[in-house]
Amino acid sequence: MSRRTQPDRDRAQQVAPSVERLGDDMVNFYLVDHPDGLLLVDAGLPGHLGQLQEHLTRSGRSLRDIRAVLLTHGHLDHTGLVAAVQQAGADIWIHQADAAILADGPRSAMRHAKPERSMLPYLLRRPAAISGPLHIARMGGFSGKSVRGVRTFRSDHRLDEVPGQPQAIALPGHTQGSVAYHFPALGVLFTGDALVTRDDLIGHTGPCLVSRGFTHDSAAALASLDRLVELPTALLLPGHGAAFADGPQAAATQARLAGQH
Repeated sequence: MSRRTQPDRDRAQQVAPSVERLGDDMVNFYLVDHPDGLLLVDAGLPGHLGQLQEHLTRSGRSLRDIRAVLLTHGHLDHTGLVAAVQQAGADIWIHQADAAILADGPRSAMRHAKPERSMLPYLLRRPAAISGPLHIARMGGFSGKSVRGVRTFRSDHRLDEVPGQPQAIALPGHTQGSVAYHFPALGVLFTGDALVTRDDLIGHTGPCLVSRGFTHDSAAALASLDRLVELPTALLLPGHGAAFADGPQAAATQARLAGQH
């Protein structure tokens, strides 16, 4: 079976009570098993579909049991399963500012949220970084479908219709519509790419902002760290890299020290 259709199928990892991390070594998305229903936070790449289906089957469930998908932003490595899960019946939630990326298809992110810098200088300094874009391509990232009929919000918003009633927190910068989702009862904060703990483009591990080769507005991204500092202590679950247990304040401090690249 091709690599695209068999991506580390046993990688599911319990990262918090009722929360499992799926995806692979480069891309995270999360399954939240709330008493009121299942939901995904972010949706990986198209090639992760088999992994998700098999993981659900092992517990007697299917895509039809997923009630909602909460997208932290519209980039293609976070939206690859949206069409399949929406077709199975889930509501799709995304900040209004990134909804056009879904509607126009995954390649449109370069138009709607163009990065500040070209990737070329990064690849010249660190040729191994090409593994990231190649992985996305092998996993079908550039073949994802456009998605319409999603549910949107324009600012901080409590999603009362979603299991767990998470709070969406606007953190613009990586994209205009980047958000985090806080589940107070679970003690977790999903930061997407507003703050990550791994950046393969520069080879950094630990809390940091995503490099400018993938960030639309680095000044806004830096300013959004101030919003993280205001949040209560929670386990940070990023879009790339390992969980961070020391809370949003410590994560924001380390991200500032790491600087912008």
